[in-house]
Amino acid sequence: MSRHRYRVVDVFTERPLEGNPLAVFPDAAGISGDLMQRIARELNLSETVFVLPAENPEHAAALRIFTPARELVFAGHPTVGAAFVLLEEGAVPQGQEQFLLEEKIGPVPVRVEAGQRPLIWLRTPAIAFGRTWERAVCAQALGLQSGDLLPIDPQLVSAGNPTVFIPLKNREAVDRAFLEVQGLRGLKGEDPQAICIFVFTPTPEGAYSRMFAPEHGIVEDPATGSSTGPLAAYMLRHGLVAEERRRRFLSEQGTKMGRRSILHIQVSDETRGIEVGGFVTPIAEATMEL
Repeated sequence: MSRHRYRVVDVFTERPLEGNPLAVFPDAAGISGDLMQRIARELNLSETVFVLPAENPEHAAALRIFTPARELVFAGHPTVGAAFVLLEEGAVPQGQEQFLLEEKIGPVPVRVEAGQRPLIWLRTPAIAFGRTWERAVCAQALGLQSGDLLPIDPQLVSAGNPTVFIPLKNREAVDRAFLEVQGLRGLKGEDPQAICIFVFTPTPEGAYSRMFAPEHGIVEDPATGSSTGPLAAYMLRHGLVAEERRRRFLSEQGTKMGRRSILHIQVSDETRGIEVGGFVTPIAEATMEL
């Protein structure tokens, strides 16, 4: 029998039982990839992250990230949550403000903004814009009317996890949206690539958002850090951010499902200089016996 310690933290929140819950295995050496996937399926959270020794000794650690259905090359709340645990457990020297975490997509820079509690930032990998969709097709997939959408073409944008961004007119339309499997098939056609569907509306603070990812085993995600950098790039491209907010704004996600999350966004360059940050709240520590 093997014993594996793990911690549960709520990411992108300062309050327990809100934000996006994450399981972090701080010492995953010796756990096979197949077992990691089975553990993630057992815990059934949006993601579970396994911390391994970094290949590059100058990097803080390596991460492998799993949803209940598949491994990801990059994800936001596991990066922020794992960074918090590494800091708490002394795996990163106290007071170190910047370090790198190795993920399948490559090294991801992390920055710690000091305060009463640390605000942890990740730098989003390079962002790429893809195909667009007709608004009527997206409305039908989400159980909405075409008039619920803003007059801007929904578009695929990716920083590692391809996401379709669909801008809606108001919070009420965002809360009414729902993605069923048949609706997703209508959007994808024969494309085998797994995608996330991100709906949002602009707000004075930034955005009010929801994200659906059934192909990843996630009916709805409370907070999606990997999609929030692309969200910022999409909003800036289409003039959906107030001029005074263009460099720093917020995305509120997960509220409809009772897991309110606040994702901070800071922009220095609109495709290669977007940081996503948040607070982390520790919840539990446990041991898994296998």
